[in-house]
Amino acid sequence: MKTAEDEGFEVFITGDQTISYEQNLTGRRVAKLVLSSIDWHILKNHLPVIIAAIDSALPGTFQAVDCGTFTRKK
Repeated sequence: MKTAEDEGFEVFITGDQTISYEQNLTGRRVAKLVLSSIDWHILKNHLPVIIAAIDSALPGTFQAVDCGTFTRKK
């Protein structure tokens, strides 16, 4: 997170579901968004939700973004 801040990033986007337990956002300038999927075929159908989350992100906050998940076809 520090590297992202040092490089001027305002929002850090990841699909790592465990990062909320690994990173302390106290005093951070970067917002953290955790997507429920990293699969492009899923994400491309949820771009408005992802963009809205980016637009509403505030420094030092965490937001889980539900953009669907992968399910195997039977």
